Amino acid sequence: MEPAMMPASPFELAAIVSVTAAVLGWINYHLLPLPNAIGLTVLGAALSGALLVANAFAPGLQLDNMVKALLAQTDFSQTLLEGMLSFLLFAGALHVNLRALRAEWLPVLLLSTLGVILSTVIVGFMMFAAMQLIGIGLPLIWCLVFGALIAPTDPVSVLGIMKQMKVPPLLQATVSGESLFNDGVGIVVFTILLGAAASGQDFSFAKGAHLFIVEAGGGLLVGLAAGSIAFLALRSMDDYPMEVLITLAVVMGGYALCNRLHLSGPLAMAVAGLLIGNMGTRYAMSEVTRDYLIKFWEVVDELLNAGLFLLIGLEVIAIVPALDELWIALVAVPVTLLARTIAVRVSLLAVRITRGRQPAARRVLIWGGLRGGISIALVLTIDAGTVRDLLLAATFAAVLFSVLVQRATLGPLIDRAKAEIDASKKIRANP
Repeated sequence: MEPAMMPASPFELAAIVSVTAAVLGWINYHLLPLPNAIGLTVLGAALSGALLVANAFAPGLQLDNMVKALLAQTDFSQTLLEGMLSFLLFAGALHVNLRALRAEWLPVLLLSTLGVILSTVIVGFMMFAAMQLIGIGLPLIWCLVFGALIAPTDPVSVLGIMKQMKVPPLLQATVSGESLFNDGVGIVVFTILLGAAASGQDFSFAKGAHLFIVEAGGGLLVGLAAGSIAFLALRSMDDYPMEVLITLAVVMGGYALCNRLHLSGPLAMAVAGLLIGNMGTRYAMSEVTRDYLIKFWEVVDELLNAGLFLLIGLEVIAIVPALDELWIALVAVPVTLLARTIAVRVSLLAVRITRGRQPAARRVLIWGGLRGGISIALVLTIDAGTVRDLLLAATFAAVLFSVLVQRATLGPLIDRAKAEIDASKKIRANP
């Protein structure tokens, strides 16, 4: 009888992820080289595949079981939703221009609320119809659960590419603002639908709306309060180590408080990050503190990004798809893309925002609806069983397509949008 592998401590798990991310990041930089998110996802998936092949030739090594055990100990869902996400959202919000966001507040509001709800409903009903056609009897409520977990765009992916390319301010504010807020909205909608699906009770729109208002509204208030208190504390001192510590306290304390009160932590972090990144850096910090704080959070952002996309790639080893799951994976990609297109167009049409906007800019909003770790973390919160296996296959297909295809091809779309916007400005300047 082979001895069982001793469970790794949290520090050892973090060390394994950090070392693996550093090694694969070095390989990506020198041999591929792809954007970090794509490179680490590809290499993580390749590593998973290599371990599966090695295990097939030398089953006694049980390499795939070792990785599965480590991933199970890591608990991707809890690690992201209750740990990494708070830091990533706050770090991303620090760089969003509040003035430009205010100018685009209505499309951002509609895209992150109406857009998420529309996408949830469209994906849910289309997946339900597709499953009926291929003979998979998954109830409609579970299809809606999938719609909710795949509806929000991933702020990590979106903000990463927004930072790399010089996107026009208003377009950047719309895309970035939506990604910051719609994940919080999506998580709330997912929680409500999952509760109805798991309990077997009929979904109550009135009860769902009440829970949505409480969780989302409460999260916004906590973020506003935490950001305001931090602003006053930062303005009262000039000591950059302590000021960085204050921002850490906002992130960890504010998110933990929201979890305890069952409020939306992601929305709280988005609001707090916006306040500190705009008002705090302008009116409450010296130039030295501002420089240290921004660089500190950039490092945190890069480190967590590396670990997150590596884990996404490694999670591939947990999937051994059956025929039904392969069919669902194939259907999920076009369904989510179509739903995103409809949701964006309807949301923008509602405020006539498309008037005067270049087609390429609209295409950036549609194609820039990247999915990432949040969707995977949400689907992994579902209890193990046939339903989770089906939804997990669909989620991985949509996320991998988003990371490997959409993110890789978004650059040319942004370049075209910038060219059309510049041409439009020249025409207006010289009628």
